[in-house]
Amino acid sequence: MANPGPMTPQAPFEPSQPPVIEGFSPSVFSNPEGFKEKFIRKTRENPMVPIGCLGTAAALTYGLYCFHRGQSQRSQLMMRTRIAAQGFTVAAILVGLAMSALKSKSGP
Repeated sequence: MANPGPMTPQAPFEPSQPPVIEGFSPSVFSNPEGFKEKFIRKTRENPMVPIGCLGTAAALTYGLYCFHRGQSQRSQLMMRTRIAAQGFTVAAILVGLAMSALKSKSGP
């Protein structure tokens, strides 16, 4: 049986502490973001998504109001407008993802 090379003594494993991995930082931000700060940052990064969400909610609300009042033609128009606003929102999300992917690929 071959004798393995000299072993270097390692520090004992401490289960109460996270393992130290070279080049890895468990926290990206020095201070955790709250909901408000994250919402503002994400809105600044891609302002079309909240606009699309508000348009979708407005068209849905007005369409339901028209449906309740018996204005079926306007209700149908608002439901179609809602679908268009949802499509706009999904497209804005995809464009934002593509932009952030290209930004991270090109470097800081």
